Amino acid sequence: MTEITGEADHGLPFGSGDDDDRFHEECGVFGVFAHPEAAALTALGLHALQHRGQEAAGIVSFDGQQFHVERHIGLVGDNFAKPSVIDRLKGNRAIGHTRYATTGGAILRNVQPMFAEFHGGGFAVAHNGNLTNALTLQRQLQKRGSIFQSTSDTEAVIHLTATSDKGPLVDRFIDALRQIEGAYAFVTLSEKKMIGVRDPHGVRPLVLGHVDGAFVLASETCALDIIGGRVIRELEPGEMVIITEEGIESLKPFGPARSRFCIFEFVYFARPDSLIAGTSIYSVRKRIGRELARENPAAADVVIPVPDSGTPAAMGFAEASGLPFDLGIIRNHYVGRTFIQPTDSIRHMGVKLKHNPNRAVIEGKRVVLVDDSIVRGTTSQKIVQMVRDAGATEVHMRIASPPTTDPCFYGVDTPEKSKLIASRMSVEELARFINVDSLSFLTIDGLYRAVGEARRNNEMPQYCDACFTGEYPTRLTDRSGSDNVRQLNLIAEAS
Repeated sequence: MTEITGEADHGLPFGSGDDDDRFHEECGVFGVFAHPEAAALTALGLHALQHRGQEAAGIVSFDGQQFHVERHIGLVGDNFAKPSVIDRLKGNRAIGHTRYATTGGAILRNVQPMFAEFHGGGFAVAHNGNLTNALTLQRQLQKRGSIFQSTSDTEAVIHLTATSDKGPLVDRFIDALRQIEGAYAFVTLSEKKMIGVRDPHGVRPLVLGHVDGAFVLASETCALDIIGGRVIRELEPGEMVIITEEGIESLKPFGPARSRFCIFEFVYFARPDSLIAGTSIYSVRKRIGRELARENPAAADVVIPVPDSGTPAAMGFAEASGLPFDLGIIRNHYVGRTFIQPTDSIRHMGVKLKHNPNRAVIEGKRVVLVDDSIVRGTTSQKIVQMVRDAGATEVHMRIASPPTTDPCFYGVDTPEKSKLIASRMSVEELARFINVDSLSFLTIDGLYRAVGEARRNNEMPQYCDACFTGEYPTRLTDRSGSDNVRQLNLIAEAS
């Protein structure tokens, strides 16, 4: 049986322009098995993963007889801070999800974890990633009689599992996974099991940990830190772990595939206090900054980060170049994506809603601005002008990643290729567009060196770097000639 609460739908008053000029986060997943405070720990874990998605969050728990579901639009803290909400999520096992929409719109029926009643019991699914053949599968399933309740690609996995002719639930779930393409890290919950699985290329992250003797699954290690847990290990690419009251079992249900972990996790997505492969994200970002300084030095007086994502790289740049590091731009952390912009005059303030120049640091100085990436270029343009208006005599921009030339189809909401400014402008043209005295990007080999590789193996790339190279590790079945992940969303909404 299922008890579904928190089902009021809400509109989201998204901001304009500036929010669309960033990579938007993916999603975060979390799960706890056999802990008396499973729901509370899951809510805390989702707090730590809030950076991976701010549009919606949900938790599903099981008390031994009944599943309990809470799904809400908005931030984790706005919806799961009240004891009354946690009290409704009874049981000693729970999974959770925090979401930024990639496939499917920001409406409640798309909020995860998704839940369905199968023959033999309930099944909840939380997904980080994106399936590149979800629309193809949806059409096939609809022809066979499946009725979809959402526009999320994740629902296709539920239908594939439900309609599989295999025996036990685990076998049916594996059968479903063998039919999907793309990138995923799933955490699922049934009446007897919690399952975690990564796609064969391991594009999306998933770690296994424990707290007070209970097993935990999470997108990042920072989610274990917040609950006082310990990391056991990362799941391997293509690995499935099945957690029951008897213990844990590991399976490798897929054929061999090369690891292609998302390299942009190191650049931007993961929290700097998380670990990947035992390596501190913070230390990698500082190394990225040092590589950037070696490749692209600048004659300047001060190094200033574009907060917050550019800060560690700027620190590394300053260390390697021997220039002072300072906070020349102050970020307002209390303006989020749902800020309502009621008039044109307010809307045109743009970046100033979130960033303000520290004139005492900037005035009369030759400034190096360090940021993680340039997407559309409009935000960079406004920040540069803001720094010039604060009295900078020169502005040099250094970007802690290669030019972003291609969209992501693996769970990151990126603009279509034609709107990625680096895909249609040379570095010199882009420098003129954003009005800097000089502009340089980190090379792809520089990025690989920073994450621990001598260079990129162009024959067999060690990471998924498709946003920089256009070399995708899987088929893009649903693409059908379109390079726009947003267009796929519109197709999904209309189907």
